[in-house]
Amino acid sequence: MTDTTTFDVPGYKAGTWVLDPAHSEVTFSVRHMMISKVRGTFGLKSATLIAPENPLDTKVEASVDVSSIDTKDEGRDTHLRSAEFFDVEKYPTMDFHSTGVRIEDGDMLVDGNLTIRGITKPVTFAFDFGGFGVDPWGNYKAGATAKTVINREDFGLTWNAALETGGVLVGKDVTIELDLQGSLSQD
Repeated sequence: MTDTTTFDVPGYKAGTWVLDPAHSEVTFSVRHMMISKVRGTFGLKSATLIAPENPLDTKVEASVDVSSIDTKDEGRDTHLRSAEFFDVEKYPTMDFHSTGVRIEDGDMLVDGNLTIRGITKPVTFAFDFGGFGVDPWGNYKAGATAKTVINREDFGLTWNAALETGGVLVGKDVTIELDLQGSLSQD
């Protein structure tokens, strides 16, 4: 059963939460040559979570620095930054703006609009709280993970190469995973 009006999160505090980039990561994976996966990371440029009294009214805005892509292969990373893929000269960031938070079958889902290469599409992240705590310097912290799968072609990332053995070099589905830690702003 879905309850769309309230959600109890032990330790939850209303306020503005700001991303801690030293303890946060955006990773992705995509099928390569139809036989394995390539994994990579992006650097988070910024992320803010506005948390009112009811967690289901939360708003999230995040931006990723596309030029920071790292797949552990500089040649591939240079190609991914080029106009054939992300075109970082023209589109330097990927951006997410939430449109709603809901509970479905006990899971927290964050709906929003993801913009890649100037194309905006709706996505849903499955969100999991890691918990809350106070660091040694007295900062109130929260940790969470989130995951979604997108079709890269929906965002204009259509480059590919046919393989002699059949299939293509790069799969369509990309899994995006977020490991996040943030601090409750003191402002």
